[in-house]
Parts: sequence; C-alpha cells; structure tokens
Amino acid sequence: MKNSEQMSLEQIRAFLEGNEDVEFKAPNRKELYQWTQATLCAQGYMSLQRSGKGIVKQYISKVTGLSRAQATRLIGQYVVNGIVQVRRGRGKRFTVYYTPADVALLAEVDEAHETLSGPATRKILYRGYYEFADARYERMADISSAHIYNLRKLRSYRERVLVFAKTRPVPISIGERRKPEPGGRPGYLRVDTVHQGDRDGVKGVYHINLVDEVTQWEVAGAVEHISESYLEPLLQRLLKQFPFRILGFHSDNGSEFINHSVAQMLNKLLIEQTKSRPRKSNDNAQVESKNGAVIRKHMGFDHIASEHADPINVFYEEYFNPHLNFHRPCAVPELKKDSKGKTVRTYRWYATPWEILRQLPGLAGYFKDGLTVEQMERLAGADSDTGAAAKMRAAKRKLFASFEQRQIA
Repeated sequence: MKNSEQMSLEQIRAFLEGNEDVEFKAPNRKELYQWTQATLCAQGYMSLQRSGKGIVKQYISKVTGLSRAQATRLIGQYVVNGIVQVRRGRGKRFTVYYTPADVALLAEVDEAHETLSGPATRKILYRGYYEFADARYERMADISSAHIYNLRKLRSYRERVLVFAKTRPVPISIGERRKPEPGGRPGYLRVDTVHQGDRDGVKGVYHINLVDEVTQWEVAGAVEHISESYLEPLLQRLLKQFPFRILGFHSDNGSEFINHSVAQMLNKLLIEQTKSRPRKSNDNAQVESKNGAVIRKHMGFDHIASEHADPINVFYEEYFNPHLNFHRPCAVPELKKDSKGKTVRTYRWYATPWEILRQLPGLAGYFKDGLTVEQMERLAGADSDTGAAAKMRAAKRKLFASFEQRQIA
C-alpha cells in the first residue's frame, strides 16, 4: 500500500471497516518497523486523542499483521525514543554471582574430598570462610546445595576435576554377572521364585522353580519363608532330584539366592553361581516363562498359606516333577540366522525333557554316580503320558482339598 501511512483518521476508519476480514503481513521486519515509524510520525501520534490513538494502533496491527501486544510494544518504543527500530539485545538475564574463580575453587574442593554430596560440600565451603577465615570462600560460604549441583554441570568445572563419574553401586562379590554358557551340556540351571499371594498381610507359600537350560528338565519345590534357614535345605533336596550333575546355578539378583549361605552350599558342591545382568531382561526368561506356563497354570494365583509347604513338596516330588520331565512335551527351539544376521527361533520339535536329555551325545557321562540309562527308561515307561497326568491331577485335587479342610478347621 503506497503512502498508506499518510491516510487521515477518517480514511483509516473506513479502511478498517472495509477490510475487516482481510489479513495483511509485512515482507520483513526492517520494512515493518520503518512503515510503523512513518505512520506514527505522519499521524502525529503524540498529539492525538485517546480514541485516535486507538484507531492508529488498530490500523498498525491490521496492516503489519502484528498482534495487539506487539503493536503496543512498538508504539511504546516510539513514545520513549521517537524511533522504532530492531532491537538485538541479549534479553534479561540473571546477574552472574559466582565467578570462574569460584567454580575453580569448587572443583578444587571436590577433587580434594572426592566429590561429596551437596550438603556436605556446602558445609566445607561454609567452614572455609567462617571457621578458617579464607577470603577465597567468601562468596561460596552461603551457596545452596542445589546450586552446587548446578555449578558441577558447567564445562569449566568438568574440565578442572580429575574424575567426573556417576555414583557406582556397591559391588556384591557373590555370583558373577553374566549369561551362562552351557555349550549343549545339561546341568546349567535357571532358578526363580513364585509367590503364592498374600492374605490379610500374611505371606503365602513360595514356590522355587529350577529349570535346566538345555534339556528343560524342571524341578519345583515349596518353602514357607524366603530365608536362608528355610531355603538352603530345600535347594539341597531339589538338586538331588536332577539325574545329571549340576554345573551352573543362575538366578536373578534376589537376596534369597544371592547370599553367603547359598553361595557356600553351591561352592561346596562345585556348582558355578551366576546372576542376571542389568538391563538384560532375557537373562532369566526361560524359567520365568515356565513360572507362568507350569507353576501358575497348576497352582493358580490364589493365596496358599505357607504352612502347606511340606505337603506341596510331597506332591511335587512324587507326582508333579516326574510328570513334567517324563510325560509333558516341551517346545525345543531351533536357532537360525536370517538374511540380516538376526537370530530367529523356530519350534518344530516337541519332546519331553527326558527325550531331549536322551538324544544328547555322551549321555552316560552326564549322569550322577550310580544312575544308568536303563533305570531312567524304566521310570519313563512306568506309566503312559495320560495315565501319569491323570494320577497327577488326582493328587493335586486331593492336595487342594486338604488346603480347604485345614482352612475350615
């Protein structure tokens, strides 16, 4: 719009009424500011009445495309300075109180004390000035703990300290953090616990599930409480139920397995103890999947009082564990790599743990002393799969009926 800044107030009012639905936008900021200044000068903005100033402000906002607040800011600049120009300032900032010398002093203190917590460092800085009268600590004497952490984030601080590292967890020497490597050999167990719920704040029984990684041979047990005095004798009882020698014992980082009592027992039996690695959720996935597909499927999720641990162990040892290992087929993974090099698992072979164990080369060398293949074959053939399952189900119904009878009594 040529000479639009020289329009009269009546013309401006008519323009606003006739272009109410039309939007305008300035090509660039410099021309916008120049046009705004010219318009304010041509209209004699300083001498206008209040109504006239309102029309001019509305006119500037309409033609430039600025918001009302932005137009007010430019007019205010004109009123104060007589010009409207682009400001390229840094904006408002807080005054820098702590100097580079103060940051260097903090780095020196942290290096000497090996980076204490914020409150502890604050006390040292306070004592440096008020107790030992060191003038270097004057500004830092009253610093807040939060601002100490802010200063530690500065590059100038990190460049001065010798060591800048996150807090490390306290290492526990029991067990080695790594994934077991059975190399196709049986005897490397995956271990986990399954809790049978609470009732009125009272803990239920705990199931202990042990699964061999290669053969999927599974042995389950029950314990009243998760403590060393209860767990150690149960683990000894469960380990004896495996037909082969135990070489590895892998669990998560729960204290029921990572303790000196269990470690001493495994070390006495020459069993290697490992534990899951951080951020590796698949390290113990095999036994966790068995927890749901086997333990939860048969024992359910309802509360079972811890006092029933002994009859549950009898049921497991006489019926449940033999059923799992001689008569319940498992999916055996076949590992292959696709065109992208990713390992893919396919499940084309289903077999019982005994069938998986039986096809391993050098089977006799894995058995415990005094145990033979013929003895295992007799145990496997003592009953059919369906017959063993029926006996197991009958024993389970009897077991759960005893829970209800004891609860009523």
